[in-house]
Parts: sequence; structure tokens; C-alpha cells
Amino acid sequence: MLEKNSKKIIEKSKSSGWILEPDAKALMKLQGLDIPDFILTNSFEAADQFLKKSESPVVAKAVSKKILHKTEHQAVVTGIMSSDHLKSEMARLQQLPGCENILVEQMVQGIEVIIGAKNDFQFGPVIVFGIGGTSVEIYNDTAVRMAPLKPDDVLSMVESLKAKKIISGYRGMAGVNMEILTHLIVNFSLFVMELENDIESVDLNPVICTRDRCVIADARIMLPC
Repeated sequence: MLEKNSKKIIEKSKSSGWILEPDAKALMKLQGLDIPDFILTNSFEAADQFLKKSESPVVAKAVSKKILHKTEHQAVVTGIMSSDHLKSEMARLQQLPGCENILVEQMVQGIEVIIGAKNDFQFGPVIVFGIGGTSVEIYNDTAVRMAPLKPDDVLSMVESLKAKKIISGYRGMAGVNMEILTHLIVNFSLFVMELENDIESVDLNPVICTRDRCVIADARIMLPC
């Protein structure tokens, strides 16, 4: 059953029709899925402290109910390594429409995939998997299965992709840890089944996969009207 915290997140988001990224990631974490370490703040000092403690560059994002597609508003900045860069970008992001907070998180690099779900009128929740990032719109290389999924379903989805060699490793490039990816997609499908009556769609894009992790770098959940 859904925990009370999950229900609270969904309830408080109904008026806007979608769940903001920090809350969507909190739902993913409650399901035991991997998200980057992050801080949600408007304080440069707090964000700078997070940057200095991080072992990798960070990403800064504007959190706004008026910005559904962040790339269209230049609301995401990657590869921040210095305090000066962080300060200037935070100041710019805070001027974007409706910006309530800045999400600053660890930057993970690897193979980008998309994992999504939609409530189909006829079949119920269906799961989408494919190559992620902006490439998903260009190549349209995705696989769809009805939820809930079993491990064999995940393997079948990967095998059906034209870009399956990217997942398995290609020309010396490290591939994705299939055990971790399978665990993520199976658990995500269970999460979607449990939320079937509360959500319209879920978009995890990108999920960044390495040999060690599959990290949900961005998450958006749309709610029924």
C-alpha cells in the first residue's frame, strides 16, 4: 500500500496537475529507486557548500509550477564546477517564471535511457523504455509493455530496440548493468500499478545508467485532470 507520505505528495500537487521534480523524486526514493544526492534551496551559501562537498560537477535546475519542460526555458544547467558559475546561474534561474527554489544535485554521467508509464484507456498502465535524453524525440526507439513487468519482459524490451548495442556496450564503451536496470524497471512498474488511479503518466528522462547504478536524473508525474 502507498505510504502516507506518498499520498500527501500527490494530494498537495493536484491543484497544479503535475508533481514537481523534487517531489516526484521523493516518490521514487520511497519506492527504493536511485536518485542523485541533491539540495533544494534558494540560498547560494547552502548550494555552494553542497558543491564543495560533491565529488563531481553539479546540475542546477529551476523548480517552477510554470515550467513543465525545463529545456525549453533553459532551466537546467549542467557541469557546474565552480562557486562563481553556480552563483551566476542560480541568480539567472531565480528570475525564470514562477521559480520557487533551485534544485542542485550531483551530476551523473553514463548512458541515458527513458523509462515512462501511461494509463492506457483500454489496457491500463503501460511501461515505455528506450534510449533517453533528447535522442528519444529524434530516433523514437522505444519498447512498450503492459504493467506489471517481470525480469524477462525487461530483457525483451532491450532486445527489441534498434540501439540495443548501446545498452549492452559498443566498441569498447561500457554498457549498462542489466541486473540494476531490470530491478529499476520492474519496481517502477509495480509503483505505477499501485498509483494507477492517482496518476496519468510518469516520465523518467533521463535515467543515467553505468556499470554500477541507474540514477533517475529527472522525473515528472502528470496527474488526472
